[in-house]
Amino acid sequence: MSGAAALIGNPSDGVPRRRLRSVPAQAGPVPVRGPAHPLALGRDARGRLGGAARALLDAAGLEGMSDAVRLAVLVLASRTPSESGVVEIRTPELGRWLGLSASYVASDVVPALRRSGLVEVETAEGEFGQDIGLRCKVLPVWAAHSVVGHPLALEKKEFATLLRLMEAVMAPGWTHKDGRVTPAGLLGGRSGRAAATDRLALLLLVLEARETGRVRQCGGTVDTKRGRAAATVARLLGCKASAGERVLERLEDRELVLRVRLKTGSGMPNRSRLMVPAVAAAHGRTVADHDQEDRAEALEPEFSGPDVTAGPGEEPEPEPESQVSGVLMTDEADVAEPDVAAALHTDHPHLVSPVVPAQLSCGFSGEGRETEGRRPERACAGKGQAANGESAVAGTGSPVVKVGPLCGEKPKESPVDERVKQRPVGAVAGGRPKAVGGGKAQQQRRVGLPADLRLRVALAPVAWLWKRLSGWQQDQVQAATKTELARLEGLLALPGGAPRLLADRLTDRLAETGGEAMVTGPYGWLTRRGLVQRQACTDRRCDDGIRLDTGERCENCGNVLHIRRARRAKIAAEVERHLPGLGERERRQALEKRLREHTQREAEQAGARRAQAVEEAEARRAAAARHRAAGEAAEQERRLAACAECGLPEAAGLCPECTYRRRTDALVQEAVDLAVAVRADLDDPAQIAALSERCEADTHALVDDMCRRHAAAEPGLAAFTAQEVAERIRDERRASAHNRLLRSEEAEAEAEAMYGTVLRRHPLGHQAAQEAADEARWRTAQYLLERKLGQMEAQRARMQAGRAPKRVG
Repeated sequence: MSGAAALIGNPSDGVPRRRLRSVPAQAGPVPVRGPAHPLALGRDARGRLGGAARALLDAAGLEGMSDAVRLAVLVLASRTPSESGVVEIRTPELGRWLGLSASYVASDVVPALRRSGLVEVETAEGEFGQDIGLRCKVLPVWAAHSVVGHPLALEKKEFATLLRLMEAVMAPGWTHKDGRVTPAGLLGGRSGRAAATDRLALLLLVLEARETGRVRQCGGTVDTKRGRAAATVARLLGCKASAGERVLERLEDRELVLRVRLKTGSGMPNRSRLMVPAVAAAHGRTVADHDQEDRAEALEPEFSGPDVTAGPGEEPEPEPESQVSGVLMTDEADVAEPDVAAALHTDHPHLVSPVVPAQLSCGFSGEGRETEGRRPERACAGKGQAANGESAVAGTGSPVVKVGPLCGEKPKESPVDERVKQRPVGAVAGGRPKAVGGGKAQQQRRVGLPADLRLRVALAPVAWLWKRLSGWQQDQVQAATKTELARLEGLLALPGGAPRLLADRLTDRLAETGGEAMVTGPYGWLTRRGLVQRQACTDRRCDDGIRLDTGERCENCGNVLHIRRARRAKIAAEVERHLPGLGERERRQALEKRLREHTQREAEQAGARRAQAVEEAEARRAAAARHRAAGEAAEQERRLAACAECGLPEAAGLCPECTYRRRTDALVQEAVDLAVAVRADLDDPAQIAALSERCEADTHALVDDMCRRHAAAEPGLAAFTAQEVAERIRDERRASAHNRLLRSEEAEAEAEAMYGTVLRRHPLGHQAAQEAADEARWRTAQYLLERKLGQMEAQRARMQAGRAPKRVG
């Protein structure tokens, strides 16, 4: 039987088998696909790269740093090789990436990178002593290497994508040796003041832009003088709105960013769009096409009104979008942008329900009137007329307005308007609490996920459930998520992986439930099932049998399961041995009974152990309290003790003046040892003793003479002055002894040997050989001085012990 027949099988046996079918060959040549445009990022790539960039910019070491330093960290991270993690770059080249001069980078950016603690920098000096060569390692990127779920744990291809994106945005451009020219990026020619800020802003905007080039703008109340687009740029950079507006204007002057303002049917300004044309062009789209789509979306009516019904053979004209939407416009504080109504805010849907519902069921023109649905002949037709002798306004079925005003009459205000007028201004202009119906406050529901990047990553799998929550429920879920993220961070060895772990947990919980569509109560499911850790054992890092820190199976759970199986098998054997001849049902009942008894005994033992642990903890706390009290009493007694030298009360055992005197004596002794060690014969104890005595007397005399000179100018500081003088004498004698030993035979021999060794390795390296010889001479002198001090101390110890002097060497 052939292989194909074996795969198909015998259809008569009743077993369904898979069949192999031939695939027709593709007509024509196979298209060759090249690399996509660097700015044409997919949703996943944009999220991964944006999360990595935000994680670097939000690092603790970059707080208060300039935009040049923050951009330098991103540039170095994008060029990080996955094998070694060390980026080799020259200072002028890094300056070209940042749009700054090499001197500014060497004097300001590189020291700031060192101070931040995020970048490990090794420099190579140039011809004039400047830092010309840099070997940099971005520590957060290297620490996140191979850490599952970390925002900076990018793969090699993701690093390549990030580098291509950086080149497309701010590459300085190169001319290769073979004549090829790599063009500069969008801001490659921008240099000088604020160049790094513009490059960083454009990079963040590109990472936030969708395939249409549109950047989602920030929500909430913003400065009406600046606009929402400027506030968005300011929040991306972490600066003020005024600075964000200046950055936005510079980018607009270069036509890299556009602020597109839509128009309503009445010609009034509508919502604005923040666009990055280069991103739209990379995806094969234009800003004009997207502008038309937004216009159509803004102008599309929900239903046609009575006076705009299309006539026979005419297309109905789109009704302009409402400029109020039921929200009272009080003052400019409600306006999100200049000349734009607050009701046009795209991030916050309106929650004000009209008291008088529209009397339309299907949205057809003419419905709601007691006529046959024909279109009036003119705008004023039908006013003051009714089919039953009543006004047309009353016929609409409105429960509020009884009789409508005639032309030229002042309309009577409805109870709704009166209630709105009586409402305080802050209730509407304040933001979230808004009046609904009879004035009851209700929190505004947010459609999108929270602005915090960690919360967005953690709640991304349940974004659809988030939209179904009310405003209060969203706040509770957000607080619970923050608490769980903080708890998970305490369980992980490396920071930054908690959002990804929580997102994986929510994904697994949804898979167990059967998908988001099967969740009937989103709030209860999130707070009691999705966000809750389920420990299968006593290990705090266990979640459904998986270790949170490693992602592997929990070994403790396996041990618990093994112990439970072994216990069940042992009890079953005991039942068989003690109660032979039982039936299956009786044996199972006896086994279950003994298992319950065993579990009860284990619970009692565990309770006893917990009680004993509590008692031991209490005993330890009591012992610690007693030890602390004893220490405090001893410290208090020490503080109240009199001075051991002069008897001054409450001097903590030694007053300041006596402390300075003791320190002065110790410094004088060190100075005497340094002078005697290089002048006396260390094999002669008598000479050591004589020189030490004479040198000590001379040193004390010198200190006393200096103190008398300063006593007239600074009375009361004689002890402190003596210590300062003794310390200065000690340092001078150490330097003198070291310089004397530098000219010793041992030091000269060591220097000559090192000079010859280096010169043999590098015949032309005379300067390097001289530097190595000087360093060897210095080390030899230091070693000789320490050895002489040790020999002199040993001779003094033998003299004090009363032993016969022994010659050394």
